[in-house]
Amino acid sequence: MSIKLLLSDIYWVFWREIKKFAQQKARLMMVVIQPLIWLVLMGNSMSGLTRNPQAAQMLGTGNYLDFMTPGIMIMTALFGGVFGGTTIIWDRRTGYLNKMLAAPIYRAAIPLGKLLSIAVQTILQALIIVIIALFLGVHFKTGFPGVLALLFISGMFGIIMGGISLSLSSRIKSMETLMAVSNFLTMPLMFTSNAMFPTTAMPAWLKAIALGNPVSYAVHAMRTISTQGWIWNDIWPAMAALTGIMVVIVALAIRLFSKSVN
Repeated sequence: MSIKLLLSDIYWVFWREIKKFAQQKARLMMVVIQPLIWLVLMGNSMSGLTRNPQAAQMLGTGNYLDFMTPGIMIMTALFGGVFGGTTIIWDRRTGYLNKMLAAPIYRAAIPLGKLLSIAVQTILQALIIVIIALFLGVHFKTGFPGVLALLFISGMFGIIMGGISLSLSSRIKSMETLMAVSNFLTMPLMFTSNAMFPTTAMPAWLKAIALGNPVSYAVHAMRTISTQGWIWNDIWPAMAALTGIMVVIVALAIRLFSKSVN
């Protein structure tokens, strides 16, 4: 295998997906509007929680938006990544997938290029959330380096969810079925995590689920960086878990895609 040719193939698949994304004006508008709604409406509606000293202590900050912003960034990566597999089904329907398979490119470059585009799109939306959050008065304790770390983790989580979606789309041939399964996955993942509320406020059974939820790993690392600082004893275990999950999911996505087109 030529690494140079593989990287070239990945780039061209990635570039096609990015061009498609840039041409979808309605989708670009939603990239801005969706996080704005979440931050402004949900953030302000729950801001009264921090007036209670006990609630503020559980949140670890006196500003609910500070607590909520990392969760919103991961929720965006969750929803954006989990629908990444629709591109495989769409390419299959239009016949473009057969054209790519007939071309002299590495087959692994197809899922890898698509996952890379999902990561970039996720980072773009996370950056928009950061900008909106700054205008709303959110303080990032670790400053610009911390923001870069938040964007990187968002991209990682986008790859994880994109890999799950691509794995499903390798088996599922119907767009409607994939959308239904994706929606079934996202809601439990979101509401059994610490994205919106701290685990200390959860009942014991829900806390046990949240502690094993990959969403919680990502949010915990990001929230630690954003609201507390570079506390590596909390950051590294979460990052190690995310890295391991990402490697497994990407390998699974490549394997299932390759089997589905053989």
